Amino acid sequence: MDKRKLMEAALEARSRAYTPYSHFQVGAALLTKSGSVYQGCNIENAAYTPTICAERNAFFKAVYEGEREFAAIAVAGSPEGECRDYATPCGVCRQVMMEFCDPKTFRIYLVKSADEYREYTLEELLPMGFGPGNLEKREKQA
Repeated sequence: MDKRKLMEAALEARSRAYTPYSHFQVGAALLTKSGSVYQGCNIENAAYTPTICAERNAFFKAVYEGEREFAAIAVAGSPEGECRDYATPCGVCRQVMMEFCDPKTFRIYLVKSADEYREYTLEELLPMGFGPGNLEKREKQA
């Protein structure tokens, strides 16, 4: 799948967001290494804590379906209406990405439109991240 289609899928997912409190809509499109795409949107809750971000929504759907290897994610987010800002994944979402993705190769596209985006690696957005590799090193030392 090309980047443009992934970004369009994130923008489409954004239109499905449930955001009656913040009115900040986010959509994500997660590309697996096998070429499948899983979409997610943020879903808010009046109690706030049960709210889920678009990125985690997409990851959890993919993991449920048996996927474990990911190549990229496109994230489109801004207040209701036209997507006019770049929205970065929150810290919790970055940590979920760290669980499943190689921080050096996993690509994160921040999307305003299919033509306007910024591209980062997970390592750039989560420097010195803690992931499964850290625990493997610890077990070897014990």
